[in-house]
Amino acid sequence: MNIIRIHQGDPDYPPTLKKYLADNTQEMLTAIGNLDILQNKTLAIFSSAKCPGSLIIKTYDLMRRFRESGATVISGFHSPMEHECLNILLRGKQPVIICPARSIEGMRIKLEYKKPLEGGRLLLLSLFNEKQNRISSELSDKRNHFVAAISDKIFVPHAEPGSKTERLCKEWIEQGKIVRTFNSDYNKNLFELGAGAIG
Repeated sequence: MNIIRIHQGDPDYPPTLKKYLADNTQEMLTAIGNLDILQNKTLAIFSSAKCPGSLIIKTYDLMRRFRESGATVISGFHSPMEHECLNILLRGKQPVIICPARSIEGMRIKLEYKKPLEGGRLLLLSLFNEKQNRISSELSDKRNHFVAAISDKIFVPHAEPGSKTERLCKEWIEQGKIVRTFNSDYNKNLFELGAGAIG
């Protein structure tokens, strides 16, 4: 698969990056797959590594609904819960955007990505250059803010109190992003930050 380079000023460069990330905006993004997906309304998914069992079941059901409705989902799909969401979504026909916390140049394309890429419903998108080819905590943080900036809304199955996911939600709620979660006592901290309940 060919690497596509998207420069600032190109029609495919997401305008929300400049709006939300200002001086931290990347001059160039790299992509593999169907760039038309970037024109869709997108829902970002973030989840803490640990997630209560009742919320895992609710998340599986919600991902099946998204899959059937054709919603475009964007995420790094890194935490166990996020990865399970990706497994469900890839079995559908709706568009998905995967943002690795590393460069996609020289990255081995997973077997399960090949068919969706060929079908034009998957986009791999990265803000990192070829030297940033190892996943780290710092790159993961940058990637998550990148995903949040691009997305139209954010869904969080669960964010543990005091976690990076909770801090991410706080920052983006303060920036005016719509953040939704399940109506559960496990997510009381997110509602206190200003998140709303997902229907």
